[in-house]
Amino acid sequence: MEDSIAPLRLTTLMVTAAKVCFMEIKKPSEPSEFISRIEKGVILVDFNAPWCAPCRSQSPIIEKLAEKFRGQATVTAIDIDENREVALKLGIHSIPTLILFREGQEIKRFIGLQSEEALTQALEKVLK
Repeated sequence: MEDSIAPLRLTTLMVTAAKVCFMEIKKPSEPSEFISRIEKGVILVDFNAPWCAPCRSQSPIIEKLAEKFRGQATVTAIDIDENREVALKLGIHSIPTLILFREGQEIKRFIGLQSEEALTQALEKVLK
């Protein structure tokens, strides 16, 4: 395993029969690798940090969205402390910041704690 790739830095929420669990994905070694991972489909990325109280409040909402949109969209959380280059490349200045991508293009950016309803509406609009 290369030193620049470490597990558990980019986490995608995957839904099993009864609960949401985290699927291990390797940390992108550079911003271009992250960009290549979001090039297909609809993806909601939650940029956060474990020390951020609003980010911790956002987490259960992200888990609900992962379950609700299973099979339609990918819901991903990225720790900005572990992925500084990606956060800088995307201009993340505040957290939580959530970015909705479609086919690699940024569609909508949310800054601060967001309601389940606001994120659901945005995902549904992009999925139409």
